[in-house]
Amino acid sequence: MFNFQNQLIRLFTWRVPTHTISFLAVYTFVCLDPALLAVAPLAGCLFFVMVPAFLTRHPPPPSNLPTDLYPLSGPPLAPARTVKPAPDLSKDFFHNMRDLQNVMEDFSRLHDAALALLAPPTNFSNESLSSTIFLLLVVTSCGLFITAQLLPWRAIALIGGWAAVIAGHPSFPSFLESTQADKFVEQQDQEIRSAILSLAAEDIDLGSAPEIREVEIFELQRRSMHMPDSEFEPFLFTATPYTPLSPPRLAGDRPRGAPFFEDVQPPTGWRWADKKWILDLLSREWVEERCVTGVEIEVEGERWVNDILYDAEQLDVPSIRGSESKGKNSKRDKAVTWEEGNGAGRKGEWRRRRWVRMVQRKSMDEGRAGASAQSNG
Repeated sequence: MFNFQNQLIRLFTWRVPTHTISFLAVYTFVCLDPALLAVAPLAGCLFFVMVPAFLTRHPPPPSNLPTDLYPLSGPPLAPARTVKPAPDLSKDFFHNMRDLQNVMEDFSRLHDAALALLAPPTNFSNESLSSTIFLLLVVTSCGLFITAQLLPWRAIALIGGWAAVIAGHPSFPSFLESTQADKFVEQQDQEIRSAILSLAAEDIDLGSAPEIREVEIFELQRRSMHMPDSEFEPFLFTATPYTPLSPPRLAGDRPRGAPFFEDVQPPTGWRWADKKWILDLLSREWVEERCVTGVEIEVEGERWVNDILYDAEQLDVPSIRGSESKGKNSKRDKAVTWEEGNGAGRKGEWRRRRWVRMVQRKSMDEGRAGASAQSNG
């Protein structure tokens, strides 16, 4: 692999001009007739695998004169060449390690150079410039999708390949300096950059309205079940309604949240878009959306959604009914659903109502300012 890499370097840096010109001749034939690509692997196997292997088995005698023909007949004079891995801690082993490190260094430099060239205009650090490049790429892609079949790809590949190989010639930089072509190229590059920057500054408008969402919080109140006429008392504000069949309640977990409205904070990366919370007057909608059962909805007044206190006969609980219900076919009521009322009926332990408020997404500058303020505080 490392020998192949060195051969490519020698080929494209014109170390042996006849080799480079031969490559360009073959490349020209392939560009003019792309069907020759099917011949290239077979020809490479013949000239770079089979012929060297034959020369290894049939080496020429050292006493041959330059005018003598190469002896192609006769028995083989040397063993066949076999590729074996380099033994551990041998000279070739350390040479491979050195070459591998050199290859990784070259890859790292190429990777860093590509990032330095491509990352700033494409990673939206400058949103106007990246948006302009995005639009140009979209337009170019759509245009090529329609006109790609009309372009002379053979001529483009031929001219591009010759230009790339000629650019690797040692005398090419001095040729550019003598003809002042390097200054022309640099000038054109600066003009293209300035045109793209001016287009980004003048025609790209990033003043879009920030994203706004609605968030919700549920106010929970609880009353003592030991006293039938006890009143509800404020408990906390939580993100879930803590309904009778909610998983936390069935698991016996207590609701979690903030005791006061002022303690409720907006989600991370957002800020409040209005000044206060608004009571959701459409309690029936969020109850139906969540398929809440076993509750009573106040359609007027404070819009509380109360737990319904069912007695043992309605719930058909064996532990409450006692042993009399065992072995008997007891009649069960229909599935418990929400009911409409005014809160004066069979009130359970909990009640809740929904509050909503608008939030607005923070920009990056606002997030940095808030983080610096917290660190200074």
